[in-house]
Amino acid sequence: MLVRRLTATALLWAAAGSCLGKAAHAEPPARPPVLAAAVATPGESVPAPAPVAVDAADAALVRKWGIRIESMRLTAAGHMLDFRYHVVDARKAKPLFERKTKPVLRDEASGVQMAVPVPPKTGALRSSNDPKAGRTYFMFFANPGRFIAPGNLVTVTIGAFSVSGIRVEGDRG
Repeated sequence: MLVRRLTATALLWAAAGSCLGKAAHAEPPARPPVLAAAVATPGESVPAPAPVAVDAADAALVRKWGIRIESMRLTAAGHMLDFRYHVVDARKAKPLFERKTKPVLRDEASGVQMAVPVPPKTGALRSSNDPKAGRTYFMFFANPGRFIAPGNLVTVTIGAFSVSGIRVEGDRG
């Protein structure tokens, strides 16, 4: 058990050695809420449900990249960040799955950057097969020394794709 724990720690530190860096701090853009209206077909007398607050930036993300962010959570006792996203349009989401494009997570307050670990036996800890609409995918980022904590705001960048203002949730384990 101790050997496994030491090996896992060594892998995290090795991955983190190449992913720590500094970047300029930038405030995330303000996200005004938009109300989603209920849609009724002509002649139908169904009561409209209460309006639901929809984030305009999230709607734009679905339109441009075909994904909806589900969560960014600490996992593995805080040593990893689990990024989950749901594919709505597989064609638009395809660039996020390219193996040659390396994802980067940046802590917005400090500018520290984290990468997706690439253990020799399993390969990169991310989904890189062809995306399918209606499925939820994952990506793990190293968090050596548990630098990023619950409540931190982070930016995820994968090639031309970049989303800022993602709040980190606590570990549910």
